[in-house]
Amino acid sequence: MPTFDTALPLLLIWALTGYLFGSVPFGLLLTRMLGLGDIRAIGSGNIGATNVLRTGNKGAALATLILDGAKAAAAVLVARAFAGEDAAQVAGLSAFVGHCFPVWLGFKGGKGVATFLGLLLALVFPLGLFCCLTWAATAALSRISSLAALMAAALSTVWVFVLDRGDVFFLCAMLTLLVFFTHRANIARLRAGTEPQIGQKG
Repeated sequence: MPTFDTALPLLLIWALTGYLFGSVPFGLLLTRMLGLGDIRAIGSGNIGATNVLRTGNKGAALATLILDGAKAAAAVLVARAFAGEDAAQVAGLSAFVGHCFPVWLGFKGGKGVATFLGLLLALVFPLGLFCCLTWAATAALSRISSLAALMAAALSTVWVFVLDRGDVFFLCAMLTLLVFFTHRANIARLRAGTEPQIGQKG
């Protein structure tokens, strides 16, 4: 746990700020701008980069990945600059929640993988890098994005101790639980052996 030095009312403001950062649905906005239709009616219906890739537009998928990570990183960095590490963690967690449950879309957003990685890269760069490498290695071996996300999230709670960053353990534990929650349908398909591979159209 971080040391909470910021006053509670200010932390609540940073939580709201982080949520608003995270709730920007870049996948939906980009696919509409590019005339690719409503991403919510394609594949899994998810607004994240993996589902955007199912449109066949790799550029849109890459842009979604970068922007979904960048919005969480921005929330962390802005909160850190103006308030400190406690506010940065609160803003990062809230950005993740905003991405997964945006009020603008009836609380039906993405699954938070890029947002998870982006906020960790901004918060503790080595930890974020370890999680990115975990995702990349698992994805390369399995060709299954959801499995890579689950492994990256689960091992984040291990990497914090490898890096001697126990101050972010609680945050990583919360994020891991949320990642597993948003991937509950994927987990069921993984168990059934029906989970699609990366790039496979729905």
